[in-house]
Amino acid sequence: MQIKEFIYDKLENKALALLEQDAAAAAAELCEKARLSAGQIVVVGCSTSRILGKSFGSFSHPDAGEAVFRGIYGVLKEKGIFLAAQCCEHLNRAIVTECEAVSGAEVVNVVPQVKAGGSFATAAYHGLAHPVVLEEIRADAGLDIGGTMIGMHLKKVAVPLTMEHQKIGDAILLAARTRPRFIGGVRAVYDETML
Repeated sequence: MQIKEFIYDKLENKALALLEQDAAAAAAELCEKARLSAGQIVVVGCSTSRILGKSFGSFSHPDAGEAVFRGIYGVLKEKGIFLAAQCCEHLNRAIVTECEAVSGAEVVNVVPQVKAGGSFATAAYHGLAHPVVLEEIRADAGLDIGGTMIGMHLKKVAVPLTMEHQKIGDAILLAARTRPRFIGGVRAVYDETML
């Protein structure tokens, strides 16, 4: 069922529950396909405007951002994986994450808001136990909900994943994992478990 069927002045609880469920399913699928383990970091970019079938930045929706955050964060937290929420371009795609994920990193001073950071990053800032904001991060995998361009926050080398879950609401869902770079020439031998 399309999410925009539920749009009035406020999303109905049924639509929010669907968003949360879809986000959780996508996060679980990413963890499995990327073979993620405790201590790793997943970057998520999310446009609630795109989820609701609108143009970027035209229909930021705090309730939708919170629903998607709850779905993804619940799955990652249970597995001991850190969430890195990408802000919108108004905060230069800064990252909100747990302090424990990035000890010693250079923290910046900004508090994401719905119209300067985005609904998802704002939900993460208020939903994480010890949130910090960074200008950049190098994540092990990522979810891009709505074409938010998370590539700048992934480790080299990013490998696209084919996902069973291809949308959240009306937004396209793209996913990636990373792998170590290959070095050496024709004589090099590689560890198959790291592919």
